[in-house]
Amino acid sequence: MIKVLFVDTTHPYLPESLEKAGFRCEHHPGFTYPDYCSIIHEYTGIIIRSGISLDKQILEKAVNLKFIGRVGAGMENIDTAYAESQGIACLSAPEGNRDALAEHTVGMLLAMMNHMLRADSQVRKGLWKREENRGVEIMGKTIGIIGYGNMGSAFARRLSGFGVRVIAYDKYKTAYSDNFVEESDMETLFRDTDILSLHVPLTVETDYLVNADYLDCFAKPIRLINTSRGRVVKTADLVQKMKEGKVLGAALDVIEYEKNTLENLESTPEDFQYLAQSDRVVLSPHIAGWSHESAVKLAKVLVDKILCFSVPEKSPSGKSLPRR
Repeated sequence: MIKVLFVDTTHPYLPESLEKAGFRCEHHPGFTYPDYCSIIHEYTGIIIRSGISLDKQILEKAVNLKFIGRVGAGMENIDTAYAESQGIACLSAPEGNRDALAEHTVGMLLAMMNHMLRADSQVRKGLWKREENRGVEIMGKTIGIIGYGNMGSAFARRLSGFGVRVIAYDKYKTAYSDNFVEESDMETLFRDTDILSLHVPLTVETDYLVNADYLDCFAKPIRLINTSRGRVVKTADLVQKMKEGKVLGAALDVIEYEKNTLENLESTPEDFQYLAQSDRVVLSPHIAGWSHESAVKLAKVLVDKILCFSVPEKSPSGKSLPRR
């Protein structure tokens, strides 16, 4: 029997489906990193969101591990290079939450351009300020997308009815221009972008990708959307460029400080306090891909990938063929 360790809770569809397929799923609420280190050798698979870091230290103890399933898209809390060097398959499910993230990104964009949060707050206080809340249309603007995978392409599709020009740069993809996007180089993106949307994973290459020097490369003042990972943007530099007028507004579903407690804003970094107090900023707590529907979709995508990886193929003679 294939034993699968669930580090985090997931939609019930995931463990129920695996159990129906003959897997044994185990979850140990309250366990910490040392606890998992002591038992991980017992498991063939592990399901994780962001509860712990699967670094080399713990993976060295996972002598029977064959696959890691990440309920989501980002793999930054997994040492994928070491895992794959040990023959451990690393499976993620970006197809499951790309629709939720794309819709949320559009919502943040519209809220930012039309001062919706500020206007809502004012009306609730009995203030009726129309001219001060005059919006800016996105029609006719150029939206630049960095990273054109599941998330970036889903966002581009949602923009197709807005009359915008969508350009995208992806270091690792080519020939993806279609009815929704123009494949672009960074020179064009720096020159033409009005609104920049980030859809990249957090890697060594993208850690603090968007800093003061990067933002200075844009020919026009821009508005920034980040629904990828917080550390892709250096917050201190973003604040600096907002004060200078280089960045006109920001919509952030993720921030680099989100692992810290945000319950008491007085204890958070000064740069975050600036963002929290600015009416040019739209914030949400890392929920762009976190819809009721995406919870089910993530589970279904991961189940399909795990079963495809784990269930032996059959040759025409009926004999099992090993999975690569």
